[in-house]
Amino acid sequence: MQQKQLEGKIAIVTGAASPRGLGRAMTEALVRAGARVSMTDINQQWLDETSNYMREIAGDDCVMTQVVDVSSFGEAERSVERTIEELGGLHILVNNAGVAPRNMLMGGETGNKFWEVSAEEWDRVVGVNSNGPFYMTRSVVPHMLAQGWGRIIGVTTSMNTMYRAGGTPYGPSKAAHEALVAMASRELEGTGVTVNVLVPGGMASTDLIPDDTAHQRENMIDPMVMQKPVVWLASEESDGINGQRFIGYYWDEDLPLEERLAKSAAPAAWPQLGAQAIRLNQ
Repeated sequence: MQQKQLEGKIAIVTGAASPRGLGRAMTEALVRAGARVSMTDINQQWLDETSNYMREIAGDDCVMTQVVDVSSFGEAERSVERTIEELGGLHILVNNAGVAPRNMLMGGETGNKFWEVSAEEWDRVVGVNSNGPFYMTRSVVPHMLAQGWGRIIGVTTSMNTMYRAGGTPYGPSKAAHEALVAMASRELEGTGVTVNVLVPGGMASTDLIPDDTAHQRENMIDPMVMQKPVVWLASEESDGINGQRFIGYYWDEDLPLEERLAKSAAPAAWPQLGAQAIRLNQ
């Protein structure tokens, strides 16, 4: 029998349990490819339901579950330690957990002016969307460096969402995550540990979007677009791919790899703007 693409690999997916979620879609893809996944979320009921679904697909030992608030460094660090202890290693981290203010997602004319956002709401969203990826990445990198191999995949957002009016604090928090990916990829270059971004490419039909939103679900992107690219990014086939952002909607495995990358990938963050920086005395 042919070996599965991720057989022997162990992953953490944050925000993995939502019934309609990018995390659930990516977890399913990873276990189907042979990985074992430590699923983390703050919702125990969703973890129970989604993990049972994964076990039906790939066997009883394909997943473990942890209730983890990634905005707590202590909880993030313990979740990594527990994954390594219980599953016997760690190779892949998918920083997917995210939150957003409900009114921002309703459509129409909703959304707060930034000066109307409370400090508590800013701290809540930034805590999960910005601090969470840092805490998780900070916790996994020493282990990955020691083994000389690792994959870190960050789910940020579409670039225009980062700065659109009414998008505070979600947009700025995701921009911070994108910048973290770009910086970390440079610092880890040549170590065997890579850091890349994977996004669906626009508004996806997930439980982050309220059912009473003005947006039409039939016009949203299916979370399944994340499945094939996340497996490739998590695999040894993506060796040397670092500091890139991939749009799942454009990932087309019918194309040769070079054409596939040209269609779906670009450098993470804003390197073309970084080149404009003034450098004196050089």
